[in-house]
Amino acid sequence: MTDDLQLIKLAIAEDLGDGDHTSAACIPASARGKMKLLVKQEGVLAGVEVAGRVFHAIDPAIAMTAVIPDGRAVKAGDVAFYVKGAVRSLLQAERIVLNIMQRMSGVATQTAEYVKKLDGLKTRVLDTRKTTPGMRMLDKLAVKTGGGENHRIGLFDRILIKDNHIDFSGGIENALHNVQDYLRRTRREMPVEIEVRSLRDIHTVLRVGGVQRIMLDNFSLADTRKAVELIAGKYETESSGGITLQTIRDYAECGVDFVSVGALTHQIKSLDMSLKACEKDEEGTGE
Repeated sequence: MTDDLQLIKLAIAEDLGDGDHTSAACIPASARGKMKLLVKQEGVLAGVEVAGRVFHAIDPAIAMTAVIPDGRAVKAGDVAFYVKGAVRSLLQAERIVLNIMQRMSGVATQTAEYVKKLDGLKTRVLDTRKTTPGMRMLDKLAVKTGGGENHRIGLFDRILIKDNHIDFSGGIENALHNVQDYLRRTRREMPVEIEVRSLRDIHTVLRVGGVQRIMLDNFSLADTRKAVELIAGKYETESSGGITLQTIRDYAECGVDFVSVGALTHQIKSLDMSLKACEKDEEGTGE
């Protein structure tokens, strides 16, 4: 969670600068109040735990009571949590919390839609590295909250030999040999995946070996079925490239183990929600 803390500190510094002058001008330092996170749109909730970390980073004295946990389906009118504390502190956290939770809930909601399309099949939905810079760990967390799975986090935790690596290496065979030599020299143990662009490429990978997964990049459905037959029992398979909500089940029914979808994190609509002041007699005040 270290990356989350760094992101939260950056978000606070970005928004707060040398102070919240509007709140300082309007609100007495001694004023205390309570607020609620009001959901205004149907979807999957994500970011409640992260919101708690934001409030604590701004003011450890803020008390938060979660009503709905991350990963639950929500509808307009639901209250996700209540917070109570110094009004100035609550107002300083407001936009940061909303920015994070609206995006995370949007990612989780979209992921859940893709996951639902695969109901009853073995295929699992993966995210990609197509994330907003600085937001990757939260985007990846939101994908998991929505029922998807994470692909590699970055360039450091998996070797993924893509088309440019292959072309600059002088072909698939050279690229695979280079990777195997690198792993031996550096004494590293890392999963190795390779992207293929044709059935001929698959035959080359099967001959050379040294991978755990083969990614089928922009394959047609017919070629995907042929590819799965070739690879079955030898390596994991992953379909990737332009797969949509309308086509994901068709690819999954070809028998692939994974489908990676960049749209989970780079083509999302944030879930509408707001932080509103509570009435004095409203329950769930965080006490």
